[in-house]
Amino acid sequence: MDLGLGGARAIVTGASRGIGLACAQALAAEGARVALVARTAADLDAAAATVDGETLRLTADTTDDAAVRAAVDQVVAAWGGVDVLVNAAARPAGGAAIPSLTDLTDDAVQVEFDTKVMGYLRTTRAVAPSMIAQGAGRIVNISGLNARRTGSIAGTIRNVAVAALTANLADELGPQGINVTCVHPGLTDTERTPGMLADIAAKQGITEAEAREGLAATTSLRRVITAAEVADVVTFLTSPRAVAVTGDSLGAGGGQPGVVHY
Repeated sequence: MDLGLGGARAIVTGASRGIGLACAQALAAEGARVALVARTAADLDAAAATVDGETLRLTADTTDDAAVRAAVDQVVAAWGGVDVLVNAAARPAGGAAIPSLTDLTDDAVQVEFDTKVMGYLRTTRAVAPSMIAQGAGRIVNISGLNARRTGSIAGTIRNVAVAALTANLADELGPQGINVTCVHPGLTDTERTPGMLADIAAKQGITEAEAREGLAATTSLRRVITAAEVADVVTFLTSPRAVAVTGDSLGAGGGQPGVVHY
C-alpha cells in the first residue's frame, strides 16, 4: 500500500532514540522529509545519521514554549509548512522504583505532566497554524498503556491526560482537515531494554533470557513489540490512508491478556 507520504513535511519530537527515532526512520522510508527534535545536539547528530532521507536537526526542550515555537518556525521556513507531527518527547517509563502515595511528591507528578502532556500541547499549538492554513495535517501523540492500568500514579495520570488532550484536539481541528490520534505502546524493545533485562535478572536471580520470557508473557502475542513495529502503526496513522481515524487511542503493545477495551 502506498501511504502517500512522499514529500510530506514531518516533525518528530523525542527523535534521538527509542520510539521517536523509529518513527523518524519509518517516515523517511516512506519518502517524508523529517525534522528530528530533541534536547541534545550530539544525540540528534547520531540519530539523524540513521535516517535515510532529507532531515533537519533541531535542538529544543519541549518544556520551553519559546524553543518549541522557534523549532517549528525553522521547519516552516525551510519547507514551507508542516504536514505531520509525531509527539514522542517524554521521560522514559520504568527504571526507578515507583513511589508509594506517601512518598510521591508534587514535583514528581508535575514534571511528568509538564514534559509529556504540556510538551505535546506546546508542539501541537505551534504547528496548528500551518496545518490550518493548508487545510490538512496529521498529529500522533505517543502515550502508553499505563493509561489503561494502575501501578504508577504519575504514569497513569500523564498517559490518560494525553488521551484526553488528543480527543479534544481532534474535535477542534477536525473541521480544518487535521486528524489527531493517540498511540499507546506497551513495554517496547528499544536501546534501553538490555539494561532493563540485566536489572530484572539481577534482582530476581534469573537469566536475562528468562527475564525476557517473563516480559513477553504479559502480552497477547507472547513477545515484546519492537520500536520499529510501533513506528509502523504511527506511520500509517500519519498518512492520508488513515483519514477515518481521529480522536481515538490505539494500543500498540502486542495485546493485553484478559482485558477488554471497547
